[in-house]
Amino acid sequence: MIVHNRIPRAVSAVVLCVLGLLALQFVFGPLKSIKRPAIFQAQPPAASSLKSHIDDEESKYRVALQDRDNLIRKWGPTAEDIIPFPRNGALFTLWDFFIPSFRCPHRVERVGTLGDGGKWTCGVNRYANQRAPCVIYSFGLNGESSFEADFLKRAPHCEIWGYDFSVHSFGPEIENDPALKARAHFFPYAIGGEDIPEGDPPTFTLQTLMQQNGHSFIDLLKIDVEESEFDSLSTFVDHFVPSQAGSDATVPVGQMQLEIHAWGPHATFPTFKRWWENLERAGLRPFWTEPNLVYLQIMRGSLPDLAEYSFMNIRARSTLTDDSY
Repeated sequence: MIVHNRIPRAVSAVVLCVLGLLALQFVFGPLKSIKRPAIFQAQPPAASSLKSHIDDEESKYRVALQDRDNLIRKWGPTAEDIIPFPRNGALFTLWDFFIPSFRCPHRVERVGTLGDGGKWTCGVNRYANQRAPCVIYSFGLNGESSFEADFLKRAPHCEIWGYDFSVHSFGPEIENDPALKARAHFFPYAIGGEDIPEGDPPTFTLQTLMQQNGHSFIDLLKIDVEESEFDSLSTFVDHFVPSQAGSDATVPVGQMQLEIHAWGPHATFPTFKRWWENLERAGLRPFWTEPNLVYLQIMRGSLPDLAEYSFMNIRARSTLTDDSY
């Protein structure tokens, strides 16, 4: 008798399920036509839509620039009134005004070690497959070359030019690997805003080093040079994108990984803002950032004035912007 009672209940449950499915199809159409929300469809844009993706992201970036102006008016109300790292309880830091609002159209992943030394990079697989020669410049090695070594392994036809006056070679990640070392070229030079070849250390501008090496384009540029990024990048941008240049002018760099040291005179908000806007004027768009918390751990009580940024150049023809590159 108990068995007979359970059977009708089971049949009723099945009937209810079927009726529920039919109701869903009636309301939403065939179930097979229901699509996942776009937010879950994590895939790169199709070849035909790469330019439209970049154009769309640029329009969104323009909105972020307006948000920056609004934030300045809120806490300023002018740039001259902003204290980059206030101690008066104001709820912002310098980095809140310069957020990575641009979305790179390709996979973004960390290259190199976790922690200090690794860099967030866009489109590594595209560098591995690009047709054009692949040139990497790295300034500031400090005996740790996991980023450079990892990238060379991932992109076997790339070569790297490394500069650091404080060490005598790349780190062991490259020096102990003959195959990688054959594609790595080291020089004990500093980078700066002017050429001082007889200085101690010898110092050169980025454009001069490119000329010495016979390069017209840098696919990926990594800079970690303890505050020298300000003068060196200002000179570099002004060289290729003078003030009277058109809106399509740019620098010969496809992607840049940069550690910013907001110290001294460069840490005043108006000065920093002008320098940052000069990078934007050249077509460089930030797509990733992270604070350097290791520095805060070592220098207890210091300001959070170091941050890593990754940029892509939206105007240069590179593997990030052109499928035929």
